Amino acid sequence: MRLPDTVVLITGAGSGIGRATALRSAAEGARVVVVDRDQDAATRTADEVRSAGGLALPIVADVTGEATVAAIFSRAITEMGRIDVLVNNVGVSLGTDILELDLATWERNVSVVLTSAYLCTRATLPGMVARGRGAIVNIPSVNGMTGLGEDAYGAAKAGMINLTQNVAVRYGPRGIRANCIAPGTVRTPVWDTRRGQDPEIFERLTRWYPLGRIGDPDDIARAVVFLASDDAAWVTGVVLPVDGGLMAGRFDMARDLVPDQS
Repeated sequence: MRLPDTVVLITGAGSGIGRATALRSAAEGARVVVVDRDQDAATRTADEVRSAGGLALPIVADVTGEATVAAIFSRAITEMGRIDVLVNNVGVSLGTDILELDLATWERNVSVVLTSAYLCTRATLPGMVARGRGAIVNIPSVNGMTGLGEDAYGAAKAGMINLTQNVAVRYGPRGIRANCIAPGTVRTPVWDTRRGQDPEIFERLTRWYPLGRIGDPDDIARAVVFLASDDAAWVTGVVLPVDGGLMAGRFDMARDLVPDQS
C-alpha cells in the first residue's frame, strides 16, 4: 500500500476526480476526510469508502470561507488526529470571454478555485510543519498552463500553480512537498449538462488527445496517490499534466507547413 496510516483530506470529494481520489486513497491504506458542499454526495463517497473496508469522515461545507475552513480542519484533526495529505480539488468554471464576464462571475471562479486552495493550505501547513512532513497535491488544469478559453477559470488555475510552487520552495526545508496535477478533459458529472446539449462533445474532443481518449477520474486519482506517497519523496514544485498527451503538442501546424506530397 502506498498510503498506510495516512490521513488524506480532499475538497470537492463528492463526485468526479475528488470521489475517485477518495476511493483510490482509501484502497492504498489512507483514512479519508471527504469534504463537499453537497451533503448527499459527501455521504455517498464516504459510504463507498466504508463499504470497501476503509475509514471516511464526511464533512459538508463550502471551502471558500475562512471561518468555515477553520471549522473543517478543527473537526478533521479532532476526529482523525492530523492531516498528512491535502488535496485541493474543488473547482468551478463559469463564463468564457473576459468581455462577457461580470465581476461577480470572475470573483466566484477565483474564490472557489484559488481562494479555497489558499485557505485550506494555510489551515493545514502548521500541523505539517510541526510534524516535519506532509504533502499537498493541488488540481489545477491544462487551462492554467495555456490559453484554452474559460478566461477566469484559467487565470485562477494558473494562480493555483504559482501558489503551489511558492509553497514548495518556502516549506520544502520543513519537510513539506507541494505539487500540481493538471488534468485534460475528464469524464466527470461537470460535463453532464453540456453533453445533454451536445452529445458528441467527447467524440470531437478526443481527436485532440494523442492517446486517443478522454480521461477518466481514476487516471487523475492514481497520479494524486503517487504524488502524495513516498514514491514521490524527492518530487516537489512540479506541474504534472495528466492529459493524454494534450500539452505535448499537435501536428496541425506541421501539416500546414509541409506541402501534401501525396
